[in-house]
Amino acid sequence: MKIAIATDHRGVKIKEELIEYLNQSGYEVFNYGTNDEVMVDYPDFAFQVGEAVTAGTVHFGILLCGTGIGMSIACNKVKGVRCAKVSTLEEAKLSREHNNANVLALSSKMQISEMKEIIQTFLNTEFLGERHLIRINKIKDYEEHYDN
Repeated sequence: MKIAIATDHRGVKIKEELIEYLNQSGYEVFNYGTNDEVMVDYPDFAFQVGEAVTAGTVHFGILLCGTGIGMSIACNKVKGVRCAKVSTLEEAKLSREHNNANVLALSSKMQISEMKEIIQTFLNTEFLGERHLIRINKIKDYEEHYDN
C-alpha cells in the first residue's frame, strides 16, 4: 500500500519517525515535505498530498501540523478528498467505516505511540458502504454541482 505523508514545520521530527515506522510495517511511503523546521505554509503540503490521493498515486495520505485542523481544512479543498482530523482510535475507525476518509490529519503534539495506533486503525479499517455510500455520494454530487 502506498502512503503520502506531509507536515508543516511543527511535525518534521515526528514525521521522520512515522516514515520509518510505516516502512518497517511494509508500506511504501512518499514524503511530500517539509523536511526542516523553517516556517512554511501548511496548505502547500496539504494540497500536494490531497492531489496525490485523488490522482491515485497513493492509496492514503497522512498529514501533521500543530493541531491537524489547518491541514485538514486545506486538504479537504482538493476535490475528491475526505480528510479526517482524528484524535482517537474510535474516530480513526469511524472515519474509515462511515466516511471512507482517504486522508488522515493528526496533531503533531500527540504522543508517537498514540499516532501509530491511530494510523494502523485508519489504514486497516474498511469502509462499510451501504447507507454510508449514499452520504458519500451526496458529498460527491455537491462537489460536482458547486465546482467553480
